[in-house]
Amino acid sequence: MEKRAGFTPTIDSRNAAFAAANAAEAKKGFGTIVLDVQEVTLLADYFVIVGGETSTQLKALVEAIDARLAQLGCELYAREGGKEARWVLLDYGDVIVHVLQERERNYYKLEQFWNQALVVDRREWLEDQGQDKAGFLDFRRR
Repeated sequence: MEKRAGFTPTIDSRNAAFAAANAAEAKKGFGTIVLDVQEVTLLADYFVIVGGETSTQLKALVEAIDARLAQLGCELYAREGGKEARWVLLDYGDVIVHVLQERERNYYKLEQFWNQALVVDRREWLEDQGQDKAGFLDFRRR
């Protein structure tokens, strides 16, 4: 388990989840989904689930997501899954990111397991929604 401390988030959990999803999309993650799990579990506010084809792509996805959230001041509390892992979990407290290879994603079916969660409409978190003056994503509805 890897930990990083000393950061204070500069954004709320919703926008942190959106930033993670956009970082995954930038690295060609597939099937990226953001689930609002606030009403179904105490584990987190949001889950981000993203697929990758190879262990190399999983590593790139994890690095991109972690770098983006670190830049925003989000603390990584725990990381499960090593170099050759086919499923990596990044725990940022209120946001948990699952990065899985296709075989594991099809087997575990996290979206079905958490089917009581609200699926956040992709249009709400896609990066092309615009950026504010500081360069952070602006996800307010327009």
